[in-house]
Amino acid sequence: MKSIKGHGGRPSLRRSVSSPSLTFILILTLTLLVLSLAPACPVSITTMPSVRSWALAALTLAQTVLGAPQPLAAAEPLEPRATGTVDSWLAAESPISINRILANIGSTGQYSLSAKSGIVIASPSTDNPNYYYTWSRDAALVLKTLVELFRNGETALQTPIMNYVNSQAYLQTVSNPSGSFSDGSGLGEPKFNVDETAFTGSWGRPQRDGPALRATALVDFGNWLLDNGYNSLAINAVWPVVRNDLSYVSQYWNQTGFDLWEEVSGSSFFTVAAQHRALVEGSAFAKRVGSSCSYCDSQAPQVLCFLQSFWTGSYINANFGGGRSGKDANTLLASIHIFDPEAGCDDSTFQPCSARALANHKVYTDSFRSIYTLNSGKAASAAVATGRYPEDSYYNGNPWFLTTLAAAEQLYDALYTWNKLGSLSVTSTSLPFFKALYSSAAVGTYASSTSTYASIVAAVKTYADGYVSIVETYAASNGSMAEQFDRNSGVQLSARDLTWSYAALLTAKLRRDALVPKPWGETSASSVPGVCSATSAIGTYSTAATTSWPASLTSGTPVNITATGTGTGTSPTSCTTPTTVSVTFNEIATTVYGESVYIVGSIAKLGNWATGSAVALSASKYTSSNNLWYVTIDLPAGTTFTYKYIRKQSSGSFVWESDPNRSYTVPSGCSVSTATESDTWR
Repeated sequence: MKSIKGHGGRPSLRRSVSSPSLTFILILTLTLLVLSLAPACPVSITTMPSVRSWALAALTLAQTVLGAPQPLAAAEPLEPRATGTVDSWLAAESPISINRILANIGSTGQYSLSAKSGIVIASPSTDNPNYYYTWSRDAALVLKTLVELFRNGETALQTPIMNYVNSQAYLQTVSNPSGSFSDGSGLGEPKFNVDETAFTGSWGRPQRDGPALRATALVDFGNWLLDNGYNSLAINAVWPVVRNDLSYVSQYWNQTGFDLWEEVSGSSFFTVAAQHRALVEGSAFAKRVGSSCSYCDSQAPQVLCFLQSFWTGSYINANFGGGRSGKDANTLLASIHIFDPEAGCDDSTFQPCSARALANHKVYTDSFRSIYTLNSGKAASAAVATGRYPEDSYYNGNPWFLTTLAAAEQLYDALYTWNKLGSLSVTSTSLPFFKALYSSAAVGTYASSTSTYASIVAAVKTYADGYVSIVETYAASNGSMAEQFDRNSGVQLSARDLTWSYAALLTAKLRRDALVPKPWGETSASSVPGVCSATSAIGTYSTAATTSWPASLTSGTPVNITATGTGTGTSPTSCTTPTTVSVTFNEIATTVYGESVYIVGSIAKLGNWATGSAVALSASKYTSSNNLWYVTIDLPAGTTFTYKYIRKQSSGSFVWESDPNRSYTVPSGCSVSTATESDTWR
């Protein structure tokens, strides 16, 4: 994952020992003896807990004698293990992923006890490779995931989020080889020691994605604080950190730097896309806290203009510079990062369901079909293990967990959007993607009521789940995921328990469950200027103080804050917070005479999943051109629940729409008394 610069070449996969002790020799001999006997048993060693555990214990002791890092909590399977359904595995893997992330956050995490509070380590691995550092990019993407989970009810995550805010307020001020805080240049430093001191070794620097990604993570948290009455925390704790990052992006976005893989110096699609989003949502957040970001507003259109230059006509060129093909996971990771659930399939921001992003998905994934033994014999319609880019040589170039999950997540994003729109479009650009999955695909727009739509959506869902199944196959039996898995055997390689791998699993599951992030303002910022200009703007750099946070963020009165343009954010205006919200559910469902549509869900207001207590929808606005069923229900503000629509046939029997369950959170913002949710029958 990380740059090999400063390591004297690609890290060795073996550790040499010049004078092993007799104790080590005895232990190692006994370990190998046990392992050699295992195949003679009637079952594989991977299914023999007693033998396998003893062998691992011996190997662990051997490593202790050498002073080497401890192995994974459970060894990676030598062969693909038996898999169950995607649903059941994701349900089991999600809590494991959350716990493994928390284990990698200092100073209380099991694997990060020596790290400062709020510091997110990339991995506990300290040797071959050494990832026991905090990377600004990785940490921000992980925290973005934790904030989203926090929004969806994982309230226990508030402490690591608050600690992260404080840690970043300090790290922004640490002088480093990329520069200092006074002119903002130091914010481009990619990684720091876990004790919050500067890493001064040779490295690929600067890297300009970190500030943009951190701003996005903190803006989401800051907006939650404002929505729930903690306006002073949003103004005094979050905004100062965000303002520094926005200032950096505005000033340096048009300068080259190293890409997210830390190998190519140039201009990166991932970085530019992240910068555009940060400036757009950062400006809106500034207004909410009573400030402004004129430098964001002036630069965002030009960043978007530059973003268009990465489109080749058939796929996205990941980097200007580096001399590679440009087919790179960088592009998929960018598309899912800038996903806005209100943006539709907009090409200008390369939304996940856009023609450009889908065409790129196929070109990128196809580039791995013939180079990995694991992918041998798979049809064009089948998911494959994917890596960073086909020319990769780091650890000999292998599939990564997080890139394979990104391939799934982009498709889940697309499925959500098509369902929300009630249709999907096939263009000449995206046609190769669709034809690989549905041979009869043709250019056109297909409403959700058509059989073509149903067939395509089913094929894409199966295809997306295939990527998750690959990850399930090569994850360890205890749920552990390293950085990579071997292109031939599937054995896990490189850094153990990679924090980003677990975050990627969690966001993929959220999207599969139709749980999407808050909109970031794409719909008001997708107009591409006619002429691109190489511009920049100087913002404000000011030390952000660390904050004493409340023990629990559980309640509060939301406020409206009127922009003053002064930057002080001290003019809150209180408003009334309703306890209930009238939510209108609009469902597009084609029915025949005698059929009716109901909504049923996980809360009492929706019958607690009992069909006999389901709520009937009205067809008073139903027409042949608009198959609308609707109902308005008063629901407690802030309530999160799952639900489905069901048809009651003339015989009295019920037909349920297809999985997965839908999810909804009743708005709880200032003066919000009504809301609308629009769905289409699955």
